[in-house]
Amino acid sequence: MANRSSAALKETALRAKGSSASGFKETAMKFLFLLCALVSVFSVIVICIFLFSSGVPAIAEIGVLDFLTGTDWHPLEGEFGILPMIVGSLYVTAGAIIIGVPIGILCAVFMARYCPPKLHRIIKPMIDLLAGIPSIVYGFFGLVVIVPIMQNVIGGSGKGIITSSILLGIMILPTIIGLTESAINAVPESYYEGALALGATHERSVFCAMLPAAKSGILAGVILGIGRAVGETMAVVMVAGNQVELPSSITSGVRTMTANIVMEMGYAAEGLHRDSLIATGVVLFVFVLLMNLSFSMLKRGDK
Repeated sequence: MANRSSAALKETALRAKGSSASGFKETAMKFLFLLCALVSVFSVIVICIFLFSSGVPAIAEIGVLDFLTGTDWHPLEGEFGILPMIVGSLYVTAGAIIIGVPIGILCAVFMARYCPPKLHRIIKPMIDLLAGIPSIVYGFFGLVVIVPIMQNVIGGSGKGIITSSILLGIMILPTIIGLTESAINAVPESYYEGALALGATHERSVFCAMLPAAKSGILAGVILGIGRAVGETMAVVMVAGNQVELPSSITSGVRTMTANIVMEMGYAAEGLHRDSLIATGVVLFVFVLLMNLSFSMLKRGDK
């Protein structure tokens, strides 16, 4: 009896020691996760302080209307109108959405519900590889392949809104396809089986039952894809034409806000020229923020 009681006491002590060690690990991991979250929040705050502390005074000095609605960008002459860059960014982003979003969603549907397993093992790594290709490589591809094709089709230099939209539409495909496929696969199989039981065809079960259920994940993929399209720089610089003027058609050359910053920041002298480029970043930041808020309100309205 004495041996049994001592063994029981030892076992109890070991369990207590193990639970205390496990509790310490859980507490340490909680603090680690909290620290990572605080670092992320702190980074965003620092970026916002830097942008707005340098950009907002420049906008106030130039004038809000002159800066946002001015059509002339001649920094050496004191003209800082970024309306052509705003319009160019909107046109190029809208074109990328029109081209990339439908193709990406339909490709994800095929990957999730139609693609044979053997073919999926081939296509999936190829799509993932698209996400790892550097932007400059996409730019070279657009310059060597897409631009000559557009020259033969529409004439002119081949550089412009439509060329940039096609290239950005290709670049956002991996993001949209990956997140949309994951969202569709996360939908319970009972949705599909229930639709079939009610007499729906395979296509109607997928598009009318599973896609609406995966809408939140699909919107997240679209938002991230659009975010990449808005913030893309090097590829757009190579195929957009870089003309600081309001576009008259989808074949016109444009300069986006990101392209304007990267092209002139290298030689912008200290002063209003440099601050106006930072102010352009402020406008771009607010533009992306409003876009994300619009999608968030859209998701809430559909619930």
